[in-house]
Formats: sequence, structure tokens, C-alpha cells
Amino acid sequence: MVKSYLRYEPAASFGVIVSVESNITYDSSGKHLLTPALEKIGVWHVRQGVCTKTLSPSVPSRCPSLAVNCVASSPSSLVASGHADGSIRIWDCDKGSCETTLNGHKGAVTALRYNKVGSLLASGSKDNDIILWDVVGETGLFRLRGHRDQITDLVFLDSGKKLVSSSKDKFLRVWDLETQHCMQIVSGHHSEIWSIDVDPDERYLVTGSADLELRFYNVKHESMSGESVVDVTAAETGNDGESSTQNKWEVLKPFGEIKRKSKDRVATVRFSKSGNLLACQVAGKTVELFRVLDEVESKRKAKRRLKRKKEKKSAKMEVEETENVEANNDTEEAGNILVVTVPDVFKLLQTIRASKKICSISFCPVTPKTSLPSLALSLNNNLLEFYSIEIERRASTKTLAIELQGHRSDVRSVTLSSDNSLLMSTSHNAVKIWNPSTGSCLRTIDSGYGLCGLLVPHNKYGIVGTKDGKIEIIDIGRGTRGEVVEAHGGSVRSIATIPNGNGFVTGSADHDVKFWEYQIKQKPDQDSKSLTISNVRTMKMNDDVLVVAVSPDARYVAVALLDCTVKILFMDSLKFFLSLYGHKLPVLCMDISSDGDLIVTGSADKNLRIWGLDFGDCHKSIFAHADSVMAVQFVRNTHYMFSAGKDRLLKYWDADKFELLLTLEGHHADVWCLAVSNRGDFVVTGSHDRSIRRWDRTEEPFFIEEEKEKRLEEIFEADIDNTFEDRHVPREELPEEGAVALAGKRTQETVTATDSIIDALDLAEVELKCIAEHEEEQARGKVAEFQPNMIMLGLSPSDYVLRALSNISTNDLEQTLLALPFSDALKLLSYTKDWTSNPDKVELVCRIVTILLQTHHSQLISTPSARPVLAVLKEIIYARVKECRDTLGFNLAAMDHLKQLMASRSDALFRDAKLKLLEIRSQESKRLEARTETKTEKRKKKKQKK
Repeated sequence: MVKSYLRYEPAASFGVIVSVESNITYDSSGKHLLTPALEKIGVWHVRQGVCTKTLSPSVPSRCPSLAVNCVASSPSSLVASGHADGSIRIWDCDKGSCETTLNGHKGAVTALRYNKVGSLLASGSKDNDIILWDVVGETGLFRLRGHRDQITDLVFLDSGKKLVSSSKDKFLRVWDLETQHCMQIVSGHHSEIWSIDVDPDERYLVTGSADLELRFYNVKHESMSGESVVDVTAAETGNDGESSTQNKWEVLKPFGEIKRKSKDRVATVRFSKSGNLLACQVAGKTVELFRVLDEVESKRKAKRRLKRKKEKKSAKMEVEETENVEANNDTEEAGNILVVTVPDVFKLLQTIRASKKICSISFCPVTPKTSLPSLALSLNNNLLEFYSIEIERRASTKTLAIELQGHRSDVRSVTLSSDNSLLMSTSHNAVKIWNPSTGSCLRTIDSGYGLCGLLVPHNKYGIVGTKDGKIEIIDIGRGTRGEVVEAHGGSVRSIATIPNGNGFVTGSADHDVKFWEYQIKQKPDQDSKSLTISNVRTMKMNDDVLVVAVSPDARYVAVALLDCTVKILFMDSLKFFLSLYGHKLPVLCMDISSDGDLIVTGSADKNLRIWGLDFGDCHKSIFAHADSVMAVQFVRNTHYMFSAGKDRLLKYWDADKFELLLTLEGHHADVWCLAVSNRGDFVVTGSHDRSIRRWDRTEEPFFIEEEKEKRLEEIFEADIDNTFEDRHVPREELPEEGAVALAGKRTQETVTATDSIIDALDLAEVELKCIAEHEEEQARGKVAEFQPNMIMLGLSPSDYVLRALSNISTNDLEQTLLALPFSDALKLLSYTKDWTSNPDKVELVCRIVTILLQTHHSQLISTPSARPVLAVLKEIIYARVKECRDTLGFNLAAMDHLKQLMASRSDALFRDAKLKLLEIRSQESKRLEARTETKTEKRKKKKQKK
């Protein structure tokens, strides 16, 4: 009989508030903040300071969890997340579900940006490519290639008709999305450009790099006429002739620079939603806030600057004797030209200093009239901070900090209580008590740097061994730290409880193994009782003690030393019993089975060794992990064990058969510790990525041979994915003006989809032959009942092929059809004319026909059998598309009419739109007033000169 085992699967992950590598962003309502937490996205209610929802991908347990690299929110409830494998997921924030997954990039996604309407999504990646996605159609439109290094940021211009991209190659590129070409390359930066942004009115574009300046550009629009922004630049340069001969296609024109105060590189530059604030976040602890002055204020400031300049100049000219009066008049007139420069528009408001390095910032998109603008910061110590900005007082106030739901640094130890109801985790400055079933943080207690921990019976107290050699007693009920005992002269590396007793053993770097007893006493100066500990025995070893373990019958104590050996001693007399040697590097973890027969040791040499505790013989040495083994523990009353290592993996073993049962992937960094529940129904792990993960035992059985086959299949599939792109082929040289390519990429899913279409076409062809033969028999007079193929599911051959195509995701359709041979493509075209009668499938049919015509154009022209099919399609498709377009136009007009009717009855639904319209009109009136003021001033000056 083949032995079966029960499978463990990932059940929960908690302890991470925000990832270090990704950005944060508000949703469109401004009530929630979206924070990537490794492979998930947390939705935090800003006012309540609680995580109301978690957006997590439903991937199979054997697939590695992929970190979120960037997020972007649309004007609707949709949110896009870019992942480390190059995929993009579109989430519905209200439902909390993943709507679609877009595959196109070959490297990690580094930049995402929606257009103002939210219908288009631009993505940039480490593969140096930009892909434009149709969010409504859930498909890629095209790929823009031209940058020589990673894309760092993207921004839409001119109502989504143009796209500006920045890269580590030190260039900005302006792309025309209608003609799909690069229309301008902007140089001038001396280092990588890390971030760009444009104000809501699209007047200024700002870039941030490792240079000490912020660079600003004027944005030229095709619709602009008269006194445009470009005229300001021409006046600034003072060369009207040169500016008039500049390329008329230039969208960005240099406006000027501002010196930054910080010497760190710029990480993010962002304008507020209203456009009156600009935030510059550096790769340090500061955010510089600039106030953006409107046109009237900036001109007023320019006038004051010009006036001061004239006063200085006149004072200087009074001292000097002048002979040529005409020359003086010329210089005076030149000095009277009003030039608005960058310092006139952007004024440093204040500098926000955080306690730790800032990873990302985000302005709240909605600012009520009664409140102040809000800025959210994510720090690299797993912390969120919120600041309200007072523009008039030039100050900011911290309003909220979200910090209790996670450790500030990596989790060094996890310990479960005897009834598995509590979980204690230690870190560099705090001890946290969790509910392992829900993942909620129950207590946070300040402490030293905890390296190991222990929950004593009755689960009322915790004992923590720290890096500075102290033992701290934690009162869980009160949530306070009690007595702190100076226990060792070096760091306390390990704590082991003594079974069926009231004590524990500690091992330290000071070569000591100490035995302790604890008891609950009431001190004279205190009313309540508290736990106290006392040292009973001390044993001196020859080297640093790394791990201690006590056998379940309390007969032996095992001590792992820095000299790579493990000493087994009698517990009562502390006499030497056995020495386990064989590891090439020090033993970092060990455990003894419940029956006391086996002891397992994990070492920095990446091996697990299973020893017999009776004679000290090594049963087996297993190469377990790709890096140091950091934790190992037996499941109670079994010889199954779990091991965790620096290779980010948790592994499940059978110590009797020396077989690997399961490999559990999920952590994004080194796994430091693990704890197995008493019943073995779940395992908890703590990691350098600050997450605590729970893995639950399911009722699903599995067999060792099946798991081996699965692992081999995964390796084979990974090799197939690598063969899609031959890395030995030299990379094609891109032209300076860039290039356009297909948006999708070939994946295992597209290959499978192509096979399913070919199978469906073959089945349909066989079925059509059977139908034709049956009709011939009927014509001859042989009456026989036709037996359709069961695989066809009762569908006609045409409908069966259509079903196979409809099951393919919209994003994968193009790459799926590209892989079809010409003979199968011709068969597929013959079916399309039947599908056009279905109005719901007209769009799909048009896409299929277009892709096949573009791919096999030359062969279709030279194939006589294809001409009748193409002629029929030409007649049918145009008519069907016109019908669909007319229907859509009618529906849009009807909806617009209903909107107008509702607006006339009640303005409640469109009040925001009206306010925006009034705001735009007031801005236009201010601009007109400013223009008239400058014109009248010029006339007055001319009259004075006359």
C-alpha cells in the first residue's frame, strides 16, 4: 500500500502594512489608501486607520507569490497593479475581485498610469518597453520601443493623445498615440530620470533625477493659439528668431530649473489634484513641498523681481558716468520686458522630515472645503504616515500613523501557546501578540532586540531572550514588560522549555548554558502577582552556544556549538553522553522528536542531518535548502518535520523515508523561524520580509511520486517559457526614433489556447464530413438516425469552434492566432461568416479576421481558394460593423438625453461637474484679466516714453 500524506497550503499572511519596493496611491474617492503588501494590496480606511479589504491573487499554492511593484488607481473603482513577473492585474476595488490579468511585459512592471478618463492604461517595465492597454476591451493595443533602459514613469498629455515616458537612459520621450511614433526626444539630464508629472491644467511638466535640480518644461498643445505658453519661453530665452525656427512638433520646451535642498536623488515628483502643490520626495527622509502660484500671482512676483532688479541697476548707473544716451535707453527698454521664470511660479513652502527613509508619497485627490490638503507617506520600516498641509502657515501636521499591525523590522522568532490560541513574535524593538487564526494584532509591547521567545504555561506570560544578553518577562494580560534579568554576558541565542516542569534552558554566545526556574510571586511593593525567574544551574561550554534543545522525557539536553558539533548531555548530572559531528558549518537549529528516537539538525552548510538519539549515528544527510537552514521542527507525535531556510522556502519532510514531501513557496525574503501547532494542523513562519504566514493542513491527500512528477513538470514548463525568447540571439538594435510592436507575449497559456483551437477545428471538420455522409445516405433513401459526437456537447461544428475561441482571454487572442498554421487559419476564416449573424460576437469576429489577414496577407492573396471566403466577408463584415456602430451611437445619444433630463430635474448627481465647470470659468476669467492688465501697462509705458 502506497503511503499518503495530507497537504499543507498557504492560509493567511499578516504583519506587512506596506512594501518597500512599491508605491502607494489613493483611490478615486480619497477615502481609502491602497498599499501594496508583498503580493497583496491592502485597502486602508484613512479616517479609521483600519484595513477594510485585501486584494490578493488566487494563485495555486505551488506557484510563487509575486510581489506588487507598482499600483495606479483610475477615476472609477478600478485599480491596476504591476507585478514582478511582468503581469498586470486589474482589480475592482468595490468588489475586491480581480477582473482580468494582462500579460505583455518580459520584465518587472515599474510604471503604471491611467489617462484622465480611465479608458487607457500605460505600463512601463524593466524590459525597456511601454505597452498601451485598452482597459474596457481588456487587451493590449501596441508596444512602444525606443528607450535603452528601464522605464521609470509615464504621464498622459493632450486628453490622452500623447504620452511622455522617462527612463534610466537619461531621456524623455514624447509619443503620439494616434500615429504610434516618437515625436520628440528630450535630453539634458546628467543622470537617470526617476519620476515625472504634469499639473492638472497641463501647463508644466516636472522631472526629477539624481541631479541637484528639478527641471520644468512648458507643455505645448495643438489647440493653443494666441499668447501661448511657448511665448513665455521665447521671452525667457530672449531669442525670438531661434524659437520661431524650432521644430513645430515639439511638445515640451524647457522652462527652467529649481535647485533642490537635498543631495539625495529624487524618487517621486507629484502635483496635487488641484495643482496648487508640488511634492518632491527624495530617496531619503525628506519631502520638499512647493506652492504653485497661479498666473496672476506669478506675474506679480515677476514684477516685484523686475522692480528690484531695476532699482539695483539704476543705483549702479548713477555711480557710473554714461556718455551714450541711446545705449542707456535701449538697455532700459530691455530691462522692462516681463519674463515669468520658474522661481516666480514655484515657491518652496516647507520640508517634511520623516523618522525613517521615505519609500513613496501620494496626495489625497479629494480635499473638502473644511479640511486641509493631505499627503500620505510610506516609510521603509513598515509604517504609514499622514500629514495635513497648512499652506498659509507654511507648516504640516502629522494626523495619523498606521504602525501597530506590523513589526518595524524582520521577524526573528515566532512561538505558539500550548492551546495554539496565541502567537508571540519578536523583532528588534517590540514583542507582538497575535491571534494566529485571524491575523489580528492583540498586544504590542516595547522590548529589546528579541532573538528567541517562549510562552510559559497558562499563556499569561512570555519570556524573551535579547541580543544584549537579557531575559525579559512579558505580561501578556496587561500588555507590559515586567522584570528584566541580566542573564548572560552575550546574546541569548536559544530558549528551550523543560517538559513537565516549571523551568527552561537558555544558551548564549558567552559559552554558558543556564537552567532557570520560574514561579508566580507577589512582591512586597506590588499589589498584583508577577512572574519571577531564578538561575538554578550554569554549565560552561568550550565555544559559543547557538542552539539548545531538551528531549521530551527531560532526560537529555542537546547543545549546538560554534565548532559545528552538537553535544548531548544528561539532564540530571550534566555528564557527557554523545557528540554529533559531521556538519561542515555551525548548526543553526535542531529539534528532538516526541518519542525521543530522532534528533534533526539544520546547518549553515545547507544540509539537514537526521541522527539516532540512542547511539548518535547519522541516519541520513539531506541537501535540504539552497542556503542556510534557519529553523527545523518535528510535528508532534510523528516523524514528519518542517524546515525553513534563507532560500525563502518552507519544506515538509518524512524523517523515516528521508523524502521531501512538499515545498511551500510564499515568502519574499529569508525565513528566520517557524512554529508548528501541537496538533500539527498549521505551521507559522516569520521572515525577513516582515510577514508572518500561516500554512494550514487540508484534507486533500497526496502521494510522494505524484509530487515528484509535478515538480518535474514545473521545471519542464519553466524551460518552455525560457525557449519562447532565445536569450542567445543578439538583441535587435532599435532606431533612434523608436519602434512599434505587438502588445502581447507568447506564454504557456497562449500555446495551450492555440492547441485547443486546432483540436476544435479538427473535430469540427470530422463532424462536418459525418454530417455530409449522413445527408448522402438520406438522399439515397437509407434512413438512419444521425449520431452526433459527444465531445461536441450538442453544438454544431461552427458553434463548437466559436466556443473554443470565446474561452480564450481577450489579451491572449492575438498571440494565440499568430501561432496558428496557415491551413488552420483558412479553416477558421471559413467559419467567421456564420458568426457575424450573432450581434454579440461581431467585435470578436472583426478582431479574428483582422489578425489573420495581417498575419497571412501574402499567402491569402496567392491562394485561389481563399478568394470566395474573403469576398463574402467583405460584404458581410462592413454591414455588421455599421449596424453595431449605429446601435452604440443611438444608445449613447439616449443616455446623454437622459442625463440632461435628470440634470434639469435635479442637479444633485452633477453638482461636482457644475463646480468643476465654474472653477474652469473662473480660471479663464483670471487669465483674461491678467492679459488685459499687461496690455494696459504696456500702453501706459509707451505713452510715458512719448
